[in-house]
Amino acid sequence: MKKLLTLVLSLFIVLTISACSGDDILRVGMDLRYPPFETTVEGEQTPEGISVDIAYALGEYLDREVEIINMDFKTLIPALEADTIDIVIGSMSITEDREKSVDFTDPYFYFKIISLVNSDFALENNIDEDSTKEDLLAIDDAKFVGLVSQVSANIPASYGKEVVEASDIGTAVEFVAQGQSDILLMSANPVVDGYHANKDDTIVVWDSFLSSPIGMAVKEGNDELLEQANAFISTFNEAGGLYDQLAETWDDVLLEELGRYGLEFYINQ
Repeated sequence: MKKLLTLVLSLFIVLTISACSGDDILRVGMDLRYPPFETTVEGEQTPEGISVDIAYALGEYLDREVEIINMDFKTLIPALEADTIDIVIGSMSITEDREKSVDFTDPYFYFKIISLVNSDFALENNIDEDSTKEDLLAIDDAKFVGLVSQVSANIPASYGKEVVEASDIGTAVEFVAQGQSDILLMSANPVVDGYHANKDDTIVVWDSFLSSPIGMAVKEGNDELLEQANAFISTFNEAGGLYDQLAETWDDVLLEELGRYGLEFYINQ
């Protein structure tokens, strides 16, 4: 009887430790295809990037081990709902539609929607990188290209502009570079990437059409983790806080890749 009791107690302890260990792992979902925010070390599968640093900093703040789970962006919210992951830290814009499915933290970044413009069109209409969105909207015959059901199509359509819808970013960029369309509105990274790939045929206009708030997402009703994440975000702006740490690590990379702005571009609304 004593041996049986000892065995039962031992099993209970093992199961309890295992359960606690599982609770200590914070499963963070992100799509590691968007450098320098979410990517991998070159030639490896090791996660790297600004969002990765934020995820590990959150784990340290909560005293929890972090597991980065790489998945396609469109599967992140379903993964939260299915309890496959605990939180999304992956450049996800806070939108009314998404708020129907998940709970968002306070914003910690703001992604500006800027313009990739065909260079011949820009020359003909006296447009340069310091032109304003009003300058672009004032051109009556401007042809926009955007992704289906995304802000790149919805914004120009809301101004009554002609919009050709593309199925992916690569196609949309190609339309602008080849002159089939004149303007593509996207966040800074894909716009600048499109410019770097087509420097002779495009320019970047930096004035923002929209400032899109970026938040962390948790499963609807997970109030404990939501409160913890918001408390963590509230420390970012402290002297020597995470914004300062991220700027020190990533400003040079952002300046090299964007060619104009560092992390401050994403912090300020």
